[in-house]
Amino acid sequence: MREDATTGESKGSKGMSRDELLALPVAIDLDTSNRALGLGRSKGYELAKRGEYPCKVLRLGNAYRVVTADLLELLGLAA
Repeated sequence: MREDATTGESKGSKGMSRDELLALPVAIDLDTSNRALGLGRSKGYELAKRGEYPCKVLRLGNAYRVVTADLLELLGLAA
């Protein structure tokens, strides 16, 4: 993997930094939440579909949205 010269992190690395997490908007897409939790795409969507995702998920038409405050609380970063 290549290292990003500006951040010193590997491109394509899994997970998110604390700063990235704290900069998220009020609600995020399921893929972003999966990345923050270290879940694969298929597993994340499977859990959301079964109603077993580890934090609150909103279904808006075809899309899933995750409430960022719930995600941050789950990760121990709530203010």
